[in-house]
Amino acid sequence: MSSAEPLVYETHMHTPLCRHAQGEPSEYAEEALRKGLKGITVTCHAPLPEGYSPNVRMYREQWQEYVDLVAATREAYAGRLDVMLGIESDFMPGLESWLEELHARDPLNYVIGSIHPQTPEYQQEYFHGDWKAFQRQYFHSLAEAAESGLYDSISHPDLVKNLAPGEYDFEDLLETIRSSLDRIAATGLAMELNTSGLLKTVPEMNPSPSILREMKERDIPVVVGADAHNPTRVAADYPEAYRLLEEAGYDEVNYFKERKRISIPIANARASLSV
Repeated sequence: MSSAEPLVYETHMHTPLCRHAQGEPSEYAEEALRKGLKGITVTCHAPLPEGYSPNVRMYREQWQEYVDLVAATREAYAGRLDVMLGIESDFMPGLESWLEELHARDPLNYVIGSIHPQTPEYQQEYFHGDWKAFQRQYFHSLAEAAESGLYDSISHPDLVKNLAPGEYDFEDLLETIRSSLDRIAATGLAMELNTSGLLKTVPEMNPSPSILREMKERDIPVVVGADAHNPTRVAADYPEAYRLLEEAGYDEVNYFKERKRISIPIANARASLSV
């Protein structure tokens, strides 16, 4: 067990309200305590207007239930673990007003901007049989999300590679990726290193080490999150994530509180964990 002061948050985790996660927030909190974390930020999938991938997110009428669930967990763990309210919020052009109103309903600590290219709505809009064009559009969408001003961080960048791995060629997409990262860097937003990529079709964190290096060249801050959909995934593979960040040239990792970015030296974050 580490004897260092707790410093690290699980920054990306879900609840059963999103319909594809298991475990109550209290179970995630217990795992966070066991692993020496300072806190958890609950970031369940935000509701969207009627008809937008309703089977993988909370319904609109469940928003208050979500807020109350996180608040009850915060109260139960007061003095032992910091429990913060956040949200993972899908971006699609045309939803900006809806999302702006949603993000303002209650004080949020962290708003993750996501593009989920596997959803029927995104594919209906952008996939027309050409995987290369679809992948280029995905990276354009990441930049659009950052430029919307709605978010603090952009999640699991390069998730699209898992849809058709045989059609994904990093070198062929490099110009597009660099353009997207230039646009994201200009906004000042952070980007996520999502450890759950190790469980996907292409078993590497999102984004790949090659994209991490491109991010570092642009001084884009990084938030590490496990995208935990069950309690055992809290802070999963964080030490490996820190190693990848250091190899890319990073010496700090970040989390958000009250929508403000807080940096921690990677060496200190690693030393504080009990994993």
